[in-house]
Amino acid sequence: MGKIFEVKSRDESSNARTAVLKTNHGAIQTPVFMPVGTRGSVKGLTPDQITETGSQIILANTYHMMLRPGADIVAELGGLHKLMAWDKPILTDSGGYQVFSLNTLNKINDNGVEFASHIDGKKYMLGPKDSIGIQNKLGADIIMAFDECTPFPCPEDRLKTAVEKSIRWAEQSLNAHDREEQLLFGIVQGGIDLDLRSRCAEELVSMDFPGYAIGGLSVGEGHKNMIRAVNHTAPLLPENKPRYLMGVGMPPDVIAAVKAGVDMFDCVLPTRNGRNAFAFTQSGAVRLRNSIHTKDKSPIEEGCDCYACRNFSRAAIRHFFNVGEMLGPTLVSIHNIRFFQRLIHSIREKIEEGNFSSWADEQIENYQKCGLCRDF
Repeated sequence: MGKIFEVKSRDESSNARTAVLKTNHGAIQTPVFMPVGTRGSVKGLTPDQITETGSQIILANTYHMMLRPGADIVAELGGLHKLMAWDKPILTDSGGYQVFSLNTLNKINDNGVEFASHIDGKKYMLGPKDSIGIQNKLGADIIMAFDECTPFPCPEDRLKTAVEKSIRWAEQSLNAHDREEQLLFGIVQGGIDLDLRSRCAEELVSMDFPGYAIGGLSVGEGHKNMIRAVNHTAPLLPENKPRYLMGVGMPPDVIAAVKAGVDMFDCVLPTRNGRNAFAFTQSGAVRLRNSIHTKDKSPIEEGCDCYACRNFSRAAIRHFFNVGEMLGPTLVSIHNIRFFQRLIHSIREKIEEGNFSSWADEQIENYQKCGLCRDF
């Protein structure tokens, strides 16, 4: 594919940068935020609605697609792009996180993980070769190496063992990968142990992946620990390749990670919270089930250009939630994804203008005051 990643502009006071990432289904402007379509669909939204939010790429889940409908069926139907009716880039994760988080009964060995399906209890084996084989069949533009994601807190010996497995599995993932048009990213693990992060990053960089992810964060460690790990890890990864912080989506986390040099983000927060009447706004959370909105004619957020804010009042959306209409969750999900895309657009704009760092510090302070943060 030739050169796939080109840095366009840099912030002089931090490691923030804008870039273009080329994929088989089009170029992506970074930094970028990816909505999550776990089972092949961003819940409650059509592809046209997702496109209107400004989303350039979406994420689908290998574990769930493996269980239903199955990778062979997806391939027979023309791959994920056909299944999802999405002609832009798609990223699939490795399935490792779900194996470890959704299954209390699993057996880990050097070859992978044996686990029981959370749906029907059927036994499966998932390792690097299996995960990559499934992702090759699904046909996403960006795929992830198989790794072991540990919880927080995690005993030191288990964390070290997981890092060593992730390094071995990364190499096995590379060896199993056979579709050149799919970009395979390695995943740096290590929890909040900076020495382990360094060890994992050094080994993965030597394998020369097309891109790199920082995994194992946003699992309860809090903002300070997260950003400390990201600030340490991101500069260890190649300047000329994309850096992806997995599963991170609170606005101050995104802004601080961009300062560290991260290019890509995904998170379920916009749609999961949207389905629960929780709206993100620049001035804090809006909980639309609250009775204060019963007669409120204003949009979710003044100045927002999303479909929900252009057409519906807070009162109307509250009514939809109270009577169980599907439109309520759809509208707030649209708004929340658009909120994150507007945030990402502002980040790119500020980097290009050369005043990102001061703006970023102001934004993080604002989110701290209005409550859209973890802990500071």
